Amino acid sequence: MDLIKTCKEKLLKAKSDLLNRAKQAANHFNQIDKAAGDEIDQSAAHQEEHTFLINQARLKQQLLEIEYALSRIQLGSYGTCEETGEKIDQERLLALPWTRLSIAGAEMRENAQKKYSQQHVR
Repeated sequence: MDLIKTCKEKLLKAKSDLLNRAKQAANHFNQIDKAAGDEIDQSAAHQEEHTFLINQARLKQQLLEIEYALSRIQLGSYGTCEETGEKIDQERLLALPWTRLSIAGAEMRENAQKKYSQQHVR
């Protein structure tokens, strides 16, 4: 099986899994009684709501990355590093099929972010 087909299958499975997780989390969250109980119960419910929202945001971001990878497959640009323009290693794509960066590209971006944050912290 070729690399693109394998990665596309992995992306579609990951998308399905994430959508199922998001649905299960939403169902669980909707079953929580947020108005009942004393202040401690309400505080715990608020904390659970906060955690739910953070997790949903992470799931949404991951889904966006998967959708973007699927669109790159359609456009024929899948597997090319957005930072360096080089081909991304097959092992990296198989491990992280939604990745946009080669290892060198990820290091370049990380170094640029560190440099930027150091300049703006002062």
